[in-house]
Amino acid sequence: MSRSVLSTSMLVMLTAAGCSGTSDLDWDLRSGGAFDTTQAAQGATTAPPVADSRGVISYPGYQVAVARRGDTVGSVAARLGLGAGALASYNALQVTDPLREGEILALPTRVAATTGPATGAIPGGAVDVASIATTALDRVGGEPPSSGSKTTGRTAAGAAAGAQPAQHQVARGETAFSIARTYGVSARTLADWNGLGSDLAVREGQYLIIPTVSGSDPVPVATDTVPGAGSPTPTPPSASKPLPAETPPRASEKPKDTPASPDLGSQRTAATSSQMTMPVNGSIIRGYVQKKNDGIDISAPAGTPVKAAADGTVAAITTDTSGTPIVVLRHADGLLTVYAGVEGVTLAKGAAVKRGQAIAKVRAGDPAFVHFEVRKGV
Repeated sequence: MSRSVLSTSMLVMLTAAGCSGTSDLDWDLRSGGAFDTTQAAQGATTAPPVADSRGVISYPGYQVAVARRGDTVGSVAARLGLGAGALASYNALQVTDPLREGEILALPTRVAATTGPATGAIPGGAVDVASIATTALDRVGGEPPSSGSKTTGRTAAGAAAGAQPAQHQVARGETAFSIARTYGVSARTLADWNGLGSDLAVREGQYLIIPTVSGSDPVPVATDTVPGAGSPTPTPPSASKPLPAETPPRASEKPKDTPASPDLGSQRTAATSSQMTMPVNGSIIRGYVQKKNDGIDISAPAGTPVKAAADGTVAAITTDTSGTPIVVLRHADGLLTVYAGVEGVTLAKGAAVKRGQAIAKVRAGDPAFVHFEVRKGV
């Protein structure tokens, strides 16, 4: 699986940070307004643990390996005596995938402790109780703790005596920022502990060590939801107390005190009663604009019949400056209709026409359209 690509918005943030320095970059994107929770997410955390001479960090519940410069999944497996295929599959990688210096790989099985820098040692001389317990188990040949007790989704792994950091397996749709917020740590600290790249990209199936917050274990903020799910829905009031019985009126019944509908038919004139029809069926691509466009332009394929909008007679057949025919029809009550952008006129001046009768065809153009006007006595 290819590694996740950072969103465009994050690229803009990182570009801006590159111009002004990263000290002012809000890695959790929480600053601004009354809901600024940046400080809460960047609580004091302990320093990252130190690996042994082979790059292994051991805890009672799991072990991880820290990649060196030039490492691949296969070279790490060879150094630790593990199967390259098993190590790659466990970390959702390929055997030949290159690794960043400091990148963390979770080990599918435990490897024996070595001498050298203290296994799981903490900088500053503090004693790592988890490392001591692991080394003791290895020496007596006892059953090592299961390496399968990882955190999947938002459930924390068990820790021995509070010394073992939680381990989180990345689920689909999660990012370094969402995971950091889940555990109440800084995304920058999460990146430092796990050797993430500058884009903070994570991949589905990858195991991450959750930085240990000073004085407490990192515990997910919410353990009752999964990525993509919302907060639990509260019980609606109607579940405990039924709504009062109602008898809604039928759709066929008129509400009380409804006034009588006015008789609009008695107010119609001869002009309104002779309703006009559109000369062609199409979209209006240009509307009426006073003193600029005295009608409307209706799009239609070339050759489409142009029909009379109402009963009348042919008042005039003329042409515009480009020689395109223009037809003018006269109707009752002094109304005139004008049809331009046509060709193939089939009637002569003075001929009677009926509503919907073809009088011409749409002329070819880019686009092809009919210019239609309705005038009163002009």
